[in-house]
Amino acid sequence: MGRTVVFANQKGGVGKTTSTVNIGAYMAAKGKRVLLVDLDPQGNLSSGLGVCGKILGTYDVLIGKVPAAEAIVSTPQENMSILPSNLSLSGATVELADVEDRNTFLKRAIAPQVSAFDYILIDCPPSLGILTLNGFVAAQAVIVPLQCEFFALEGFMNMLSQTIKRVQSSLNTELLVGGVVFTMYDSRTRIAQEVIQQMKAAFKKNKEFLFKTIIPRNIRLAEAPSHGVPINKYAPACSGAKSYAALTDEVMRRV
Repeated sequence: MGRTVVFANQKGGVGKTTSTVNIGAYMAAKGKRVLLVDLDPQGNLSSGLGVCGKILGTYDVLIGKVPAAEAIVSTPQENMSILPSNLSLSGATVELADVEDRNTFLKRAIAPQVSAFDYILIDCPPSLGILTLNGFVAAQAVIVPLQCEFFALEGFMNMLSQTIKRVQSSLNTELLVGGVVFTMYDSRTRIAQEVIQQMKAAFKKNKEFLFKTIIPRNIRLAEAPSHGVPINKYAPACSGAKSYAALTDEVMRRV
């Protein structure tokens, strides 16, 4: 049975999509069958892999228009597929608002795919609304990409102390915190180093909570989506690629 992992952070621009696609790509390169689920109406995960336009996607699956199998498409990375998204998904937040069991739609929709893939990676929108809660309920573990900036740290602590704990207590008692991965690290800035030190101090009794691999700021990581491929296809020798390769090994050991 495949492992389902959700990438979440209520703050935007912290590396959720970048982490989802590149960890997935390195898993697939190791021969694992990987499904990416784009749960963000902005559809950056999809467009960054060259999947866009008027296609079936997450929205159609959530509302029951089609089964997930009919909406899944292949990607440039062998062994990696995607359940894509587009702006239609934004309507789901309204359509599902008053529906009973609205937080379990994604879990039920992808249940038939769990045995077909080794890993299912879910990319959430930068919010803590219905879509993200669906991601939490569908997953076995949550990974939190954390940009090395003060406001990102503040937002994470609020999410951990409130949302994740609430989900664990009532919606998904089996959800584990897979860990925090530091992203966009710039060793030249004092704040980046301070954020890491604060996190290490906060979790000194649970050091395994923090991934050892730190993702640096890297222009190649930013360029890869415009070419429709993950970093291992675009610039495999760059520092960002090497970091995600190492991070993937950590993720596979943990979750």
